Amino acid sequence: MREHYHEELAAITSQLVQMARMAESAMDRATRALLDADLALAESVISDDGKLDALSKQVEESSISLVALQQPVASELRMLVGAIRMSATLERMGDLAQHVAKQARLRHPAASIPTELRATFSMMGAIAVSIVQKVEAVLETRNLAIAADVATADEAMDRLHRELFTTVLSPTWTHGVEAAIDVTLLSRYYERFADHGVSIARRVAYIVTGAMPSRDELAENA
Repeated sequence: MREHYHEELAAITSQLVQMARMAESAMDRATRALLDADLALAESVISDDGKLDALSKQVEESSISLVALQQPVASELRMLVGAIRMSATLERMGDLAQHVAKQARLRHPAASIPTELRATFSMMGAIAVSIVQKVEAVLETRNLAIAADVATADEAMDRLHRELFTTVLSPTWTHGVEAAIDVTLLSRYYERFADHGVSIARRVAYIVTGAMPSRDELAENA
């Protein structure tokens, strides 16, 4: 009986990892769609989002069932409650990738971002993918050193977000209000994606230690 219970716990972790990989793929494709004005790639991200939503619901239902039937305590209870929250967070990460893809679709066949900002958004996309890859590793291994790397990468994303905000408010901005709004929204999507990655890393730290660290406390282990 307990062996089956532990198999179900492991299955929930595997589903969370699968969700992270789906979010990784979605953000990678959304970024490429944004940079290349690739409509087909954008549509693939948008249409695939329902798969991530369905898996999130499955994780939630499985976790609630185990809490009700097995009455877990200590780290196992933290894991199951955390799984519910982390699945919702991963679902939101998928939604943010979808928002990026929808922006690419909205402006197609034109590009959504000015040429001189392509390198910045390429970097933001790379950081976002790196963060969710680290999230996958944290979920699988519960290695808090990797969780600290998530927090460090989030700091880099925040710096780029602030730089873009400064750029669109600069008197030298020549692309108009609509482009400024597009850049600001897109930058925010990437910044929030990274924040959600930190949220999951913090949650794993809580599962392991019983204490919820702040982002700065998490980064101290880097």
